[in-house]
Amino acid sequence: MKFADLHLHTVFSDGTYTPEGLIKRSLKAGLSAISVVDHDTVGGILSLIDIAKEEEIEILPGIELSAAYRAQEVHILGYLVDYTNPAFLKKLESLRQLRIERIHKMTAKLKGMGIDLDPKSVFDIATSGTVGRLHLARALAKEGFVNSTFEAFQKYIGDKSPAYVLGFKFTPQEAIKFIRDAGGIPVLAHPYSLHNDELIFEFIDSGLMGLEVYYPEHSQGMINLYLGIAKKHNLLVTGGSDCHGSAKPEVRIGSMKVPYELVEKLKAVKESLK
Repeated sequence: MKFADLHLHTVFSDGTYTPEGLIKRSLKAGLSAISVVDHDTVGGILSLIDIAKEEEIEILPGIELSAAYRAQEVHILGYLVDYTNPAFLKKLESLRQLRIERIHKMTAKLKGMGIDLDPKSVFDIATSGTVGRLHLARALAKEGFVNSTFEAFQKYIGDKSPAYVLGFKFTPQEAIKFIRDAGGIPVLAHPYSLHNDELIFEFIDSGLMGLEVYYPEHSQGMINLYLGIAKKHNLLVTGGSDCHGSAKPEVRIGSMKVPYELVEKLKAVKESLK
């Protein structure tokens, strides 16, 4: 039986694995297909596809878009997007700039709390990748302000924490349209994080096509609930580990994997959209 992990990150956003390293570890985990869904960027996809030509593994082009809705962060996964679409790439560049501005706002908040962290230390960790809270958490730990990235999120930069800044201009509805306009399939990432399942139905009305049902932090009860919603509303089902490499060492590639038949269903829907 073949398996896939459809939620992975690389150094092109806030993961620590290069495309080469990610593919090597994915093969070791016995995966037949993977999707890298870096935050607000498709920068690593060409490298992944090129490397995979020499290996027995399939790459599904993907992205994870960050959106804001009712004062909370919502993530929309986009599978099988046209990652060469000029309009798509131009919009992603504007999102990249918003992420940079967000880090400056969050470090300013931290400074107001007595934590004088130079934003440059965050960008140095991110290098050329899209910068995010995990980079900020790693910088806080590196500079000795916290003992771990977990503590950074708990004390300072987690949702509703004192230095948190939402900072995203996309609504989930706009993210869904953006993905569909780029020929992709929009899927709600880790729906448990909404803490309000009623929002799922709003997003379905806006063109959402799938739910990330299988996720490390979903209980069996949640999985059953989301499977039921997907079946009732004819939605695709996906899943994955959300591995970020050593930035979140407790989450390994393939620790949450899905049957390959779910990949086949994604590809069949993609074909129907052409």
